[in-house]
Amino acid sequence: MIRLLLNSILIVTIALAGCNSKNKPAEESLPFISKPDFTPEWIDKKSPAYSAIHTIPAFSFINQDGEAVTEKTVDGKIYVADFFFTRCGSICPKMTHNMGLLQTTFKDNDEVMFLSHSVTPEMDSVPVLKRYAEIKGVIGNKWHLLTGSTDDIYALAKKQYYAGDTIGYYQTGNEFLHTENFILVDKHRRIRGVYNGTLDLEIERLEDDINTLLKEE
Repeated sequence: MIRLLLNSILIVTIALAGCNSKNKPAEESLPFISKPDFTPEWIDKKSPAYSAIHTIPAFSFINQDGEAVTEKTVDGKIYVADFFFTRCGSICPKMTHNMGLLQTTFKDNDEVMFLSHSVTPEMDSVPVLKRYAEIKGVIGNKWHLLTGSTDDIYALAKKQYYAGDTIGYYQTGNEFLHTENFILVDKHRRIRGVYNGTLDLEIERLEDDINTLLKEE
């Protein structure tokens, strides 16, 4: 509970700090996040730094329908990523509920998708994920519940999405991953925001930010 509170405070602090950033342009836009401490950066397309913005690399996992989901699946899509496991009884039910609310909001928008990666893939097989999806009202091809290699999932989570129990550095190895973060990724697989998936106010902010990204060219 204390860790959850501290993480929530830190994410809100980062959001407020970003609002006061000297680099923030006058027009409505979202920052890029290229560092594990979630430092927001507003980078102009003409800047040499624009081509060096952190991008989620290629990946390959299996969803609840036994289908391969890769970086090509989200090509040209805005998506929200998170990390969960079906047997989780603490933060995951609230996170899944809130992801479901976002799914409903953007149900008819083909530009928005959701990826939930299991952090216990050895237990969350395709049939297990399929049953979970049916219980939670997951819409196939809109919201993918993903399983695969533990090494691949953890490497992607910690080194690419900067997901972990401690903000600001990479965890190592396969230390158990248990994070409430929702990560917003744009159409070019760049991180544009991090949100506490258990908080209603953060879900509202995430919804607004998705709509902001939908206006980007």
